[in-house]
Amino acid sequence: MSSSETDRPLSAIPSVGVRIGAFAAILLSGLAGGLIGYSLVELQCDGDCAIPTGIGLLVGAVTAAGGMAIVAVLVMRALGEWREVNDRERAGHSSNTSW
Repeated sequence: MSSSETDRPLSAIPSVGVRIGAFAAILLSGLAGGLIGYSLVELQCDGDCAIPTGIGLLVGAVTAAGGMAIVAVLVMRALGEWREVNDRERAGHSSNTSW
């Protein structure tokens, strides 16, 4: 075990790499959702469709980014719990608790 692992302060905050990955996933999801929303309205609209396609783009982007944000938070929480279990096992505590 390296000194950086033992000197790490206890924190529920995910690592910087995980947070950057989650942010990038949310941005890419919003982009994909916006493109889907735009395309969906563009294919169904005839004539001047600037406002409807803009609304489709906005709704698609916000919906997809919001969904991915929920998934990202759940993944980061799971990683935090997994790290806590590993830390307990390394400290010699049993993961099996008998009530």
